[in-house]
Amino acid sequence: MDRKRIAAERAARYLRDGMVVGLGTGSTAYWAIREIGRLVRDGLSIRAIATSKQSEAHARRLGIPIVSFAEIDTIDLTIDGADEVDADLQVIKGGGGALLREKIVAGASKELIIIVDDEKPVEQLGKFPLPVEVVPFGFELAVRRLQELGCKPVLRLHEEIPFLTDNGNYTVDCHFGRIEHPIELHTAINRIVGVVDNGLFLNMANRVIIGCSDGAVKEWDKHGDAV
Repeated sequence: MDRKRIAAERAARYLRDGMVVGLGTGSTAYWAIREIGRLVRDGLSIRAIATSKQSEAHARRLGIPIVSFAEIDTIDLTIDGADEVDADLQVIKGGGGALLREKIVAGASKELIIIVDDEKPVEQLGKFPLPVEVVPFGFELAVRRLQELGCKPVLRLHEEIPFLTDNGNYTVDCHFGRIEHPIELHTAINRIVGVVDNGLFLNMANRVIIGCSDGAVKEWDKHGDAV
């Protein structure tokens, strides 16, 4: 049983006709987009906005109607994956390189459902390197300032050159090991000149759906386990 797939299919049950839906990015969100495409073919009437060029292309191939922010005011529901999530529904995202667009879409959403496999929940955030999106000009200075916050910053590369996000920025993966105070860290990182945003998605998720290796599906909400 594919853990990512069963989590994605459970999340798609929350879709309703007439919704504007945010489409996430990454290997788990792939399954959500695929399931949404099936529902659209079966008659579900929605509009969608994607968090990356890759997800938008995937959605268009499946016949999912895509809109832009110029055409909508809010997003009813976004379904996206995560790299880490804790029991308080605090999340690290951005391993797939789309953190800024993911955060813009999440911030515009009435509800954010995070879908993960059972390897992503953690007791404390930080084992997964925290992605930070920075502008290319003067990025070396931003990297030094990030290091001063107690991490080992590593510029993300693709084929030996800096990886570029869909917005033409660089990503610095910050190895903290443990993040003791995520709210304070989020603020400190975003105060660095040249930083666009970081992969801490704090107090944004309403629900986490976890696909387990035994085929079970767990749901967490703000009040603890829902299933």
